Amino acid sequence: MPNVRGCDLREDLYYLVDKHVWARLDGDLVEVGLSDVAQGMAKTIISVSLKEPGKTVKKGRSLATVESGKWVGPVPSPVNGEVVEVNAALVAHPAAINEDPYGAGWVARVRCADWAADSADLVTGPEGVERYRAFLEAEGISCEES
Repeated sequence: MPNVRGCDLREDLYYLVDKHVWARLDGDLVEVGLSDVAQGMAKTIISVSLKEPGKTVKKGRSLATVESGKWVGPVPSPVNGEVVEVNAALVAHPAAINEDPYGAGWVARVRCADWAADSADLVTGPEGVERYRAFLEAEGISCEES
């Protein structure tokens, strides 16, 4: 797993870089979560509020709200579609996002309306990691403890 400025990034995921969310395509479902960058900036996640399954979401709109001691903010959807499943375990253990942002810390699964169209501005693979690196450097963002 590439490490960029102390942040773990995965080449097998699709990123909406400026929103710090990732997507993993599995058939017509897209699993979504916060990147290591997001959890690192937020610090300890203390609360997660999830959308109900069956809700329609638009790309860029909130799938969930995450709260830490220093931040409250949305988890924007990287695609248009219907929320089919949420990670209810996050309600009882929101720190799973901090502990395993690309595994147990996933937030929701969305049935994507049009992956080809919605993924056009997402980045993946080595090129995605490099785009994320450039964004982090330009913004002065680091996951390393200061």
